[in-house]
Amino acid sequence: MNCCEIVAPEVTVDSASAPVHFDLAVLGGGSAGFAAAIRGAEQGARVALIEGGTLGGTCVNVGCVPSKTLIRAAEAQHRRGHHPFAGVSRSEQTPDWAQIREQKDDLVDQLRQDKYSDVLGAYDTIQLFAQRGIFASPREIRLANGRSIVAEKVVVTTGASPWVPPVPGLAEVDFLDNVSAMALERLPASLFVIGTGFIAVELGQMFARLGVRVTLLGRKNRVLSGEDPDVGAALTNYLRDEGITVRTGTVIEQVSRSDRYHLSIVTEGRSEVLEADALLVAAGRRANTAGFGLEAIGATLGPHGEIVVDAHLETTAPGVYAAGDVVGDPMFVYVAAYAGALAAGNALSSTRRALDLTAVPQVTFTDPAVASVGLSETAARAQGLDVLVSQLAMEHVPRALAARDTRGFVKLIADSTTRQIVGAQILAAEAGEMILEPTLAIKYGLTIDDLTSTFHPYLTLSEGVKLAAQTFDRDVAKLSCCSA
Repeated sequence: MNCCEIVAPEVTVDSASAPVHFDLAVLGGGSAGFAAAIRGAEQGARVALIEGGTLGGTCVNVGCVPSKTLIRAAEAQHRRGHHPFAGVSRSEQTPDWAQIREQKDDLVDQLRQDKYSDVLGAYDTIQLFAQRGIFASPREIRLANGRSIVAEKVVVTTGASPWVPPVPGLAEVDFLDNVSAMALERLPASLFVIGTGFIAVELGQMFARLGVRVTLLGRKNRVLSGEDPDVGAALTNYLRDEGITVRTGTVIEQVSRSDRYHLSIVTEGRSEVLEADALLVAAGRRANTAGFGLEAIGATLGPHGEIVVDAHLETTAPGVYAAGDVVGDPMFVYVAAYAGALAAGNALSSTRRALDLTAVPQVTFTDPAVASVGLSETAARAQGLDVLVSQLAMEHVPRALAARDTRGFVKLIADSTTRQIVGAQILAAEAGEMILEPTLAIKYGLTIDDLTSTFHPYLTLSEGVKLAAQTFDRDVAKLSCCSA
């Protein structure tokens, strides 16, 4: 079984017969699509799930799952030669990329089968059509074999794909994207990464830890430009400490290739030509909306091709809803699944619920990791909020001291009047495991005092959230361990 096989049962249809009627049609078989189909089935609907590509969408096949297991493998490799513990030997043994990649592929195959293909078998009212579908009208989707699916309501969940910036010469050379980079037969000696967003920094650090000389190239003036500036500045230093070259504020004027890749760049008015063995473009993603007939049915597209939806995820074509990456940011699998279920529920019910993205955490799986939720300090002040800001260095968190990894900080933002938490940014070894508490605080309106008065287990990283909350009013350096 390879990564591009359809592994779920396909419904065989006769193109000469009449259209097949359903209560709900879902166009796209990724996380949002599956969530929509399952919600429809749970509400008693007959559901057509239409997917002409690989079942499971981005996350399980070419996104979260393969990248995070490779990142963990690279971390294990890095720790062999770079750990802080006296008396424990260090080793610089060269990793076996072929075995690492094979193990990644096995995990992808297993999860695609367990969480997508096998799941369909639990729902008798969901039928999979393993073909590409195109709108013939707002209620009719024509399959590749000419057969039509007619449904009362439709949810579009066609996802997104890597975006290629309009750099002169880039389209004429063979380059890697996140999909092909993780499927390389062998590792290059050196690698350019165009982009400094979360995909770029995650994969850049991963390849560097596996022995590749990596250069990150970004047009914006810092890495992770959507995060708090303190986060980007600190992470840049940590990446450079590992030997990764980070070039921000850089304009790529030309790309060419002979035996190697040649990039003509300008940084702060200075021109130069760089060379590397491989080139990875990780400059963001764009919605998959071309070629589905969306404009013909009256669905409006946004400036980046994303489907425009209202608060209930209905498009400008009545009865047609959309969810997941195809509607634009935030492009996270857990948001896609939530939105897919919400869209299907709204499509099939007279009682509709609005999309709520007020407390969406996001995690970048670098080392140290980055996690954030709610408003940054800059965003809060731009909204006119009078805020309190607390920033606690990880050197004040006992767990970080015990682990001998004090990189990073916890930053909390609170409304000065209500003392409610409105934002959090964390840079720490396991920031993703720490962000849920601030997320719940924002979702349920918890205050600084709610956090400081809650028991936190000693010698856990989550204790750093309590200590950061205490920092609003006290100097934690003057407190004993576990001090209330």
